[in-house]
Amino acid sequence: MNQDQTIIAGIINGDQFILNNFYLDQRKYVKSYILKNSGNIQDVEDIFQDALLLLYQKLYFEQLKITVSLNTYFFSICKNMWRNQLRGSHKKTMTDHIPPNSNEEITDYLQHYLENIERELLYKKCFQKLSMSNQLVLELFFQGKSMQEIALETGLSEKYTRKKKYDAKKKLLEILEKDPMYQELKFIKKTT
Repeated sequence: MNQDQTIIAGIINGDQFILNNFYLDQRKYVKSYILKNSGNIQDVEDIFQDALLLLYQKLYFEQLKITVSLNTYFFSICKNMWRNQLRGSHKKTMTDHIPPNSNEEITDYLQHYLENIERELLYKKCFQKLSMSNQLVLELFFQGKSMQEIALETGLSEKYTRKKKYDAKKKLLEILEKDPMYQELKFIKKTT
């Protein structure tokens, strides 16, 4: 088992020794980056803890396949979270400074991958705001079921099912467009 696999197993299993070592090793890079980009020590702690929680969730629930080193992946999560926080608070624009000694380049692939994670989380959050009946109709539709099949499963007429699907998609789009994160992700897409 290589070092990254050992750390990943330790994170998933809550191994305090591995978590403490990972924290001590990674904190200096995260701290350097955030402090050089309008942050303070409290920001460092908040971002680090949020990023560690996101990493844990991804590793535990999704059997995440990381194609770069764990250190690079984790730093990218922290960097993106801090960028999003700065955009949200309208602080000054950040540099793309990567801390010294990281010795690894953060790839475009990883950047897009993390943006996709954010989009997915935003979608799930907004989807949960729909009524249960709207969620059901859209879930069945996304599973590739026909309007006739959806009507049978929901007990609605086929004509009403079509209207319900249209209304549910429209409502989901309205919820998405009102979310501040949607505007940030739109901005990111335009600038890349």
